[in-house]
Amino acid sequence: MEIILEKEIQGVKIKVIKGDITEEDTEAIVNPANNYLKHGGGVAGAIVRVGGEIIQRESDDYIQKYGPLPTGEATITSAGNLKARYVIHTVGPRWGEGDEYNKLKKAVKSTLKLAVEKNIKSLSIPAISCGIFGFPQDLGTKIIIETIIDFIKKESHTFEEIHLIGIGEDIPSLFAKNLQSLS
Repeated sequence: MEIILEKEIQGVKIKVIKGDITEEDTEAIVNPANNYLKHGGGVAGAIVRVGGEIIQRESDDYIQKYGPLPTGEATITSAGNLKARYVIHTVGPRWGEGDEYNKLKKAVKSTLKLAVEKNIKSLSIPAISCGIFGFPQDLGTKIIIETIIDFIKKESHTFEEIHLIGIGEDIPSLFAKNLQSLS
C-alpha cells in the first residue's frame, strides 16, 4: 500500500492509495457489484476470494429476499476474512446505458449514506464502474470525488477517513489529479 496523496476536507482525511482493496483495514470497503451480486471477476471476485464465501452467501440471501440490487443503490454484508468489518456493495452504471453520470453519483451517495447509517468512520472506495463496466476512468474518478466532497460538505456524517484506491498506476493517479483540482 502506497499513499499517493492525502488531503483533509472539513475534518475528513481523504487518502489516495495505490494498492489492493482486499488489504485495506478501513471499517468498510466498497465492492463495485453487478445487480445480482454475483462476485465472479474483477474487484468483486478478489473480495470474495480473500474474504471467503460468506460474502457471496450473504449477497445471495439479499437477492433471494429483495431481488436484484438496482443500479445506483447499495447494500452491506459482513467482510468474512478481510481486515475490514463490512463490504458495501453498490451497482454503478455500465457505460452506454444512459444517464451514467447521475447513476454513478447515486451509487456513490447511496454507499456514503449506508456507511453513515452503520456509523462507519473509515471507508475504502475503488473506481466504481471504471473497470469492466467501461466508464471512462478520468470522468468516473472525477464524479466519485465530486460526490464525496459534496456529501462531506452538505450531509451529516461519521467519516474520519476515506480512501480512494486502485491497484495499478492509472486509477490512483487519476484520483490524485482530480482530488487536487476539486478540493
